[in-house]
Amino acid sequence: MTALATAPAATAGDDDIVAIPLRRPWRWVGAVAVLAFAAAFAMSILTNPNLDFAAIGAFLLDPRILEGVGLTLLITAIAMVVSTLLAIVIAAMRLSTNPVLSSVAWVYVWAFRGTPLLVQIVLWGYLGLLYEQISIGIPFTGIVFWQADTNALISALTAGLLALTLNQAAYSSEIVRAGMLSVDEGQREAAYSLGMSPLYTFRRILLPQAMRVIIPPMGNETISMLKNTSLLSVIAVLELYTQASVISSQNLKQVELLIVASLWYLLMTSVLSIPQYYLERRFGRGSSRNLPPTPSSGSAPHSPPAGPGRNRLP
Repeated sequence: MTALATAPAATAGDDDIVAIPLRRPWRWVGAVAVLAFAAAFAMSILTNPNLDFAAIGAFLLDPRILEGVGLTLLITAIAMVVSTLLAIVIAAMRLSTNPVLSSVAWVYVWAFRGTPLLVQIVLWGYLGLLYEQISIGIPFTGIVFWQADTNALISALTAGLLALTLNQAAYSSEIVRAGMLSVDEGQREAAYSLGMSPLYTFRRILLPQAMRVIIPPMGNETISMLKNTSLLSVIAVLELYTQASVISSQNLKQVELLIVASLWYLLMTSVLSIPQYYLERRFGRGSSRNLPPTPSSGSAPHSPPAGPGRNRLP
């Protein structure tokens, strides 16, 4: 043991093999070609006489555009929060051993995923053509406790929220269900052996562990929801795209207003991506040595420091 402890460290000698990286010149050729194409495209945009950059700058902070941005964020927040809560319920129904609950949940997912979102938005917008009035009472008795005009009750904004929320709940429920199935079955059996109820097991045992699988696709769904709000223009909800369309119809600056809307969408999606990074790191702790990167830590994944028993690389 003493000889091993006092033995000098091995030093590089003439017989050591020196690894020489393989040269890949075509990588640099490809990189130069891509940069040249990107520079040519950017130059064609910047020097295009058909683009009015002054109009883009003037309408970027226009009060109507800012109102559209605020409404877009509000619709996204409400639709995602409500649809996520509904998705958890639907996923629990899909995983239930009750055939009625699982069948109803399956039909819901099948119906809302099988029809285009644009069609659903228009149907909710024209709900007054199908039901002139909405009432609550006892069926087949004529007893009505509450009644209201459908068009007065369900405005364009309400119809858009219903369409986006119910459609998103169908997709999110499958994400939640996949997360539930990713948890080892022994976790459920252990919880039941301790006397926990199925609901308590779902809420406190399965769901927290499934969040590691749920968070990444749910972040993508949030960004998709933000962009899907532009579809509400068909029922005249004054979100960002609708406001840009209204302004462009007045001054005939269609391309410039589309660029303004695109810049705002890019900014909002970039901001929404930041919480996703931190949520992935939070729920990924204990499951992986390489946690997802954050905007402040750069693109390289963060690895925990090497401790006893873990090899350190030079």
